[in-house]
Amino acid sequence: MTERNPVARAASDIPYLRPVHGPASDADSVAHRRAEEALIVDVDGYEGPLDLLLTLARVQKVDLMKISVLHLAEQYLAFIEQARSLRIELAADYLVMAAWLAFLKSRLLLPPDPEAEGPSAEEMAAHLAFQLERLAAMRQAAAQLMGRDRLGISRFQRGSPETVAKKRRTEWQAGLIDLMRAYARLKTRDEFRPYAFDRQDVFTMEQALDRLRALIGYAGDWTDLSDFLPDGWASRGARRRSATAATFAASLELARQGRIEIRQPGPFAPISFRRKPVTDQP
Repeated sequence: MTERNPVARAASDIPYLRPVHGPASDADSVAHRRAEEALIVDVDGYEGPLDLLLTLARVQKVDLMKISVLHLAEQYLAFIEQARSLRIELAADYLVMAAWLAFLKSRLLLPPDPEAEGPSAEEMAAHLAFQLERLAAMRQAAAQLMGRDRLGISRFQRGSPETVAKKRRTEWQAGLIDLMRAYARLKTRDEFRPYAFDRQDVFTMEQALDRLRALIGYAGDWTDLSDFLPDGWASRGARRRSATAATFAASLELARQGRIEIRQPGPFAPISFRRKPVTDQP
């Protein structure tokens, strides 16, 4: 007696694949169609759908070293013969899974190449195993959530409205240090504010540099710093201080560049500067 096709043999062991005499219900027809679309394999003692075989291969519960790719291909071709009338995309999905098994087995059989780019076979298996474990955890959590009692199905609300009111009483617990910190925050909250100044009363260093570059060539021998202040900035206190500081900083920058000379006879004496004379090179 010859052995039956492994696909047909495995399919005949499923109760809802056995012939049913008489009219079948819609549920039986749906179950029968789903059973026909399931690829049943029998490889090295393992029997089940190919997607389950792939799952077991990814989590390393089936030794890929002992799986016969030829046997797997024969069973897959036998399924293709029976699945000609089925959807084309179904066969394509199974083909992708079978190709992944063959690729992973070839990577495990071959010695690792140190110069190969990309993850190794062990890393691929570990990464896919992690993804499957996470998917299993999500499915388990969803099953536990759907298994709980649902409102309106397993449990029901009261018909009369609830008259219970919740009253909360807040008790603050703080020590002396906490009270001192809170008092300091309230006391200094309005005192530390960002300083806002009037930009109209500020003479910038860039403006002073432009003014010095334009006037230093027309100045005499030694000229006092106050003579270089712009018009309208030498009278008022805040404007005079801003213009004096900016002009002095600009004079230091020009002295660093070697364009002017600065002189101050003594402490708190007037500051004067002149254009640096050009010396003839021999």
